[in-house]
Amino acid sequence: MTKGAIMAQLKGKGAMTGVNLIAKVYDSAKTKDGTTHFIDVQVDGRDHRGPGQTNLHLKSERTTTEDGTVRYENQAPYSASQLQEIKNAAGPKQWPLLSRKDGQRIGTMYSFKGDVMPAARGSGLVVNTKSVGSSEFKVDATTLDHQHDCMRAARRTPTGTTLVTPPGSQHGAALEPMADVGEPTVG
Repeated sequence: MTKGAIMAQLKGKGAMTGVNLIAKVYDSAKTKDGTTHFIDVQVDGRDHRGPGQTNLHLKSERTTTEDGTVRYENQAPYSASQLQEIKNAAGPKQWPLLSRKDGQRIGTMYSFKGDVMPAARGSGLVVNTKSVGSSEFKVDATTLDHQHDCMRAARRTPTGTTLVTPPGSQHGAALEPMADVGEPTVG
């Protein structure tokens, strides 16, 4: 399903329900007073809506740095109470995020399920934290590698149809064709 297809589905219904999601919450990604946290929420690549997506992030804004490097900002603001709802929904389905430099803990990854809708302000999609629950999937040290592998596989297929079935997925192999897009497809 392409970004356009997802947005069309959301406009007709207002939300995409029961999506398995992953939230990457960095300890330093919050306002000084702690009332707002900036969270990278992604569709879990093992969810049936994940395979075939070249970008699983709910928000992905293209930015160019002063030196001309193109980057994508994937974090969206959530209140402290919304973050608590995500944590409660994830329960034990969480994993520490570690620094590549020194291996120190810098945040936590949570696995949960929720309804996704277009952001009221800004771009991309957001989670309705009033409807979150337990995910079908656990997270571990290999989860983020799997997320990257899913996106990479979607970009490598010449027709946009992926034949990759992610580990732990119960869904079939061939998916609907995806539009050839150079930009992120979700968010």
